[in-house]
Amino acid sequence: MDILLDAGLDSVKMLPFLYLAYLLIEWIERTRGSHIEALLAQGSRWGAAVGAVLGTIPQCGFSAMAASLYGSGVITLGTLMAVFIATSDEAIPMLLAVPERWPELALLILIKLAIALAAGLILDLVVTRLLPARFRGGFTGAASEVDCHEEHEEEQGIWMAALSHTLQIFVYIFLFSAAIGLLIGLVGEEQFSAFLQQTGPFQPVLAALVGLIPGCFSSVLLTELYLSGTLRFSAALAGLCSATGVGLVTLLRTSRSLRQTLLVLLLLWGIGSASGLLLGMAGI
Repeated sequence: MDILLDAGLDSVKMLPFLYLAYLLIEWIERTRGSHIEALLAQGSRWGAAVGAVLGTIPQCGFSAMAASLYGSGVITLGTLMAVFIATSDEAIPMLLAVPERWPELALLILIKLAIALAAGLILDLVVTRLLPARFRGGFTGAASEVDCHEEHEEEQGIWMAALSHTLQIFVYIFLFSAAIGLLIGLVGEEQFSAFLQQTGPFQPVLAALVGLIPGCFSSVLLTELYLSGTLRFSAALAGLCSATGVGLVTLLRTSRSLRQTLLVLLLLWGIGSASGLLLGMAGI
């Protein structure tokens, strides 16, 4: 019952952000003005900068919103990755509760912001040119081409249409969060701690894998291990770079292809691991 309650509370927190995301998507779908096309087309190239800043806000609602918009083809891959990498979920409130750790918190936010901004811009301006169009994301055509979900009845109002799709993804997130909670309950947090302590210099690589676990569990666990001294700063940062809250769950539900989701997973793990390893070699 505790696991189901926690999963329910985590899912409920996402409802306002998910609704706003689907409301925006519905508005884009139903609008055919050229000014909307120009706005989205012009903003997509530098959207990573905005995404990196939004991602630093301490909650995972923006990661869910970004996943929905990327799955709909509205924002670019670089913007999505900037939001995901900058997201710290529960880590910031937990570190704020420990005043003596505030300098480390400031350093964590600044480094994550820099990584998110650099990764997002490089992906959008360089790397995505080498990828098939379906992986790039971003608005490049007419507003009518943006479609996030199944066909809906035209007579259905924009508010109800957005609510309908919000409730659908809410159920999906709740079921996934509950399954993860049950798995963690069976394995135990102590086993995670013992395993991470034995990984030596490759601790950031394993921490980045832990960060990929959907939901608030990963950021809470990584922060607790860091505060207890089990994780080094470089490993904690690696894990928090790949931790997206419910962002990955939302992406799995809204993405147009499994390959698209796998690409995001590999990028998150690779960027998080590389960042942590480099910081570790630098003695941070």
